Amino acid sequence: MPAPTRTYESITEALLLPKLIRLGPNFYGASFTLMKLLPACHILQRAEERGELGPDTVIVETTSGTFGLALAMQTTLMGRQLILVSDPAIDDNLYRRLTDLGARVEICPEPAEIGGFQEARLRRLAEIRAELPDSFCPEQYGNPDNPASYRVVAELLADQLGTVDCLVGPVGSGGSMCGTTRALREHSPQTRAIGVDSHRSVLFGQPDGPRQLRGIGNSLWPANLDYTVFDEVHWCSAAEAFSATRELHARHALFQGPTSGAAYLVAKWWAERNPDRTCVVMLPDEGYRYQASVYDDAWLAEQGLLLTPAERPAEPLVIEAPEKAEDRWTRFAWDRRGYDDVPGTITRFAGTAIAGSAS
Repeated sequence: MPAPTRTYESITEALLLPKLIRLGPNFYGASFTLMKLLPACHILQRAEERGELGPDTVIVETTSGTFGLALAMQTTLMGRQLILVSDPAIDDNLYRRLTDLGARVEICPEPAEIGGFQEARLRRLAEIRAELPDSFCPEQYGNPDNPASYRVVAELLADQLGTVDCLVGPVGSGGSMCGTTRALREHSPQTRAIGVDSHRSVLFGQPDGPRQLRGIGNSLWPANLDYTVFDEVHWCSAAEAFSATRELHARHALFQGPTSGAAYLVAKWWAERNPDRTCVVMLPDEGYRYQASVYDDAWLAEQGLLLTPAERPAEPLVIEAPEKAEDRWTRFAWDRRGYDDVPGTITRFAGTAIAGSAS
C-alpha cells in the first residue's frame, strides 16, 4: 500500500520540492512540476518577514516564463496585486493563465538596442515602479534569496542519496545551480557542477544573438550567477535539446520542458561515463506548455528542428574557449573560474549585470 500523503496549506506549498526519480544505476532526476515556485515563494516570504510588503504594496516583475507563473500563483493566494512586464515571446496559453490568476501583463513591443527585450523590459519595469507609491520587485536575477531558496533541494538530495558527485542543470538566473551546488559542497566539496546553456547566450561568454531554445541563456549577466561554482559548461542547440526532451518522455515517461531535455542530454552522457559516481539532473518544469511545439513532430519539421536520437551527436565537441563553440552540443572546462579569468569570453560591459529579473 502506498504511504499516506500529507495535507498541504496551498498548492504552491505542495509543489515546492522535486520528486527524485531513478533514471539509471547511478543517475537520478530531480523532477519539478514548476521549479520557479521555490524562489518565488521564498523571496515573497522573506520580504514579508522583513516588512517590505505593506498592505497596499504592488509586486512588479519582468518575465516571459515560469517565474511569472510562480509569482502569479503565490500572489493570488496572498491576495496581492501583481504586474508583470513581458515581451512578444510569451506564449498565448501562459498569458491566459497569468491573467486568469489576476496578474496585469504588459508587453514591450520592441527590443532595446543593447540587451534586447530583457533590457527593454527592465526599463519598463523601472517606469512602472516610479509611477507606483508602493511596490516590491522580487528581482530573481539579483536577489540572493533566489539561490538561498535551493538549500532545501540540496538537503533533500543529501538525505536521499548521500554524496552527490555531479549536479547538472540548465542556467538562466543562476539561482538553482548556484544555490544547490553551494549547499551540497558544504558536505562534499568535490561535488561537480555542470551548467547547461544555449548558443548565442552571453552567460558563459558567447556573443548575444537570437535563441530558439528558451528558458535558459540570457542577453545580460545576472548578479546571482556565481561563475566559480561551475566545473564545466555545455551548450546545446535547440534541435538537440528538443530531441532529448522527447527521449526523456519516451524512455522514462517524464513529461518535461526543453530545458529539462537539454540538461538530461548532458547528465545522461556524464552518468554513463562515470558509472561509479552519482549524478543528479535538475528537471525544472513539466511539458504542457510545449505540446504544440516540442512534442509536435509536424512543428519540429516545419522549423527544421526534427532530430532523432540516432541523428544526435553521441558526445559533445570539446572546445578550448567559449568563442570556439559551434552550433551543436559543445563542452568547455570552466574549472570554477571567475568570468573575467576565462580566456575567450566576450567582454562584459559596465551596467549590463541584471539586478532585476528578465526571464
